[in-house]
Amino acid sequence: MNPQAAVHRTETDGIPTLFAQADGPMRAGLVFRVGVADETLARTGVTHMVEHLALHRVGLADYHFNGATKAAFTHFHVEGAEHEVVAYLQGVCASLTALPMERLETEKEILRTEESRRDTPQLPLWRYGAQGYGLVSYPEWGVRNLGPQDVEAWAHTWFTQGNAVLWVAGERLPAGLTLKLPAGPRRPLPVVTSALPATPAYFSDGTGGVLLDAVVADSTAARLYAGVLERELSRALRQEGGYSYTAAADCTARRDGFATVTAFADALPAKQDAVLGGFVDVFAGLQVGRIGQTDLDAVRTRADSALTAPDAVVRRLPGMAEDLLAGRSSLTLDELRAALRSVTPADLHAVAVEAAGTALMQVPHGHSADWAGYAAAPTSSSHAVTGRRLPSLRRDGSTLVVGEEGVSLTEVGPDGTEHAVTVPYRACAAMLSWPDGGRRLIGTDGLVVDMEPGLYGVDAPTMAVVAAAVSPAVVVWLPPRERTPASEPVPAPGGGGAIRAGSPGRATPTRRTGGQTAALVVFGLLGAMFGFLALSFTVFGADDPETSTGELISISGFMWGLTALLTWPAVRILRRTRRV
Repeated sequence: MNPQAAVHRTETDGIPTLFAQADGPMRAGLVFRVGVADETLARTGVTHMVEHLALHRVGLADYHFNGATKAAFTHFHVEGAEHEVVAYLQGVCASLTALPMERLETEKEILRTEESRRDTPQLPLWRYGAQGYGLVSYPEWGVRNLGPQDVEAWAHTWFTQGNAVLWVAGERLPAGLTLKLPAGPRRPLPVVTSALPATPAYFSDGTGGVLLDAVVADSTAARLYAGVLERELSRALRQEGGYSYTAAADCTARRDGFATVTAFADALPAKQDAVLGGFVDVFAGLQVGRIGQTDLDAVRTRADSALTAPDAVVRRLPGMAEDLLAGRSSLTLDELRAALRSVTPADLHAVAVEAAGTALMQVPHGHSADWAGYAAAPTSSSHAVTGRRLPSLRRDGSTLVVGEEGVSLTEVGPDGTEHAVTVPYRACAAMLSWPDGGRRLIGTDGLVVDMEPGLYGVDAPTMAVVAAAVSPAVVVWLPPRERTPASEPVPAPGGGGAIRAGSPGRATPTRRTGGQTAALVVFGLLGAMFGFLALSFTVFGADDPETSTGELISISGFMWGLTALLTWPAVRILRRTRRV
């Protein structure tokens, strides 16, 4: 096809349609302005459920098709012969108007299986909180409690004629295509929220490397800046330093006039300091204007090649559909190429300055970025509620406070200052509820307070007060937990990433007692001693002519096994506790 082919706009049954002439199999997609960011934390997964149910009746087809639920958009796309494209699109619309609810429980299991293999990003949670665009960081907790009426109401509200755009690439618009959807208005983009009082900011979580995102104006210069940032990170951290294997950057449009620049560099534990320092240096270097014309030209050439590729128009159609749904105009290929040619190093410098002001960095656990001018993202609240105080039965210094306005978890730090995590009832995004009586309240800012009856002696009347104060719409009923409440570690204020954990089973280690410290020392020393003996026998025992190979293996195995038995208690104490 001609890469400069025009995109024509028409309508199909009242649905705006984008058409581009193209050779080969016909490709088409139906895009709706609805996604995870339109949900609530307590009902996450309902859009994904509609997508799955809508595709069920398609069955096993010989042509290629799929669906995708994103933060603010849901896509159904297909590639095949003209009659296959027509059958698919019409089948999706027919299913959306009458979803196969007999499949609801089966699809719940499928979604939970899919979720178990999904890696959820942490940056959106820390930037946006437990609402809007931050919901992509959380499990689909709402799926378990969805009933047929919930799913049907969501489909009839969001998957409508006025909230859809069709795109088609082929020799012609498919003949006989009819798309019957219920009437409904175009929906605005989700509200952009913030859980960060100041930027640039950082938080400490994970061990895989350094991850950063920044919100900048959506522009050609922003996309080229991401390319130059990737080149600089690769040069500094892989080619020159040898610290990272993967260093990458990307720019993704949010379709509201802004885009998110994301950058990542992996690191082995021993190289984390070097990667963090090098990452900050590269990011700061672009901020002060150290942008080479050669790097800009190389990134510009690569971007221009993508725009002149034979399938350039087709690849742009889904994004153009999203722009149309968001009420934004799309540039033609000629306009995009002209914009590429006009970008200068000064333009990239302006983007770098903007990115530096909005950056959020995820650093490896145990590290910080305050030395580089980044503020620590909040892991505690500015105040605690007043009410009934329930000290931890473990005597670890934490106290659960249940008041009329919300709940707090407090702890007195080494300096005598009380730190608190507070979830007001009015700002409770979800309350996870287990059959054993445990409750986890998650605020819209992403902060978490656990109410464990077995750890704080919470009685039934106190639980009833909380149940009456929290909206039923935010309650999420979960299945029994594998661990009893008595074995659950207590999240402590200021405990870093665990305070905003997206997983219902994640917790922060408790304070280490004097007895546990003594046991750690004893088992650690015994394990080290027997480990040294086992290593010595394994290495030098083979030189003893009176020791057969069988005896050597048997004795070595026994000594290494004994070493493991002695070391394991020390490992468990280290993993489950923290120093006072």
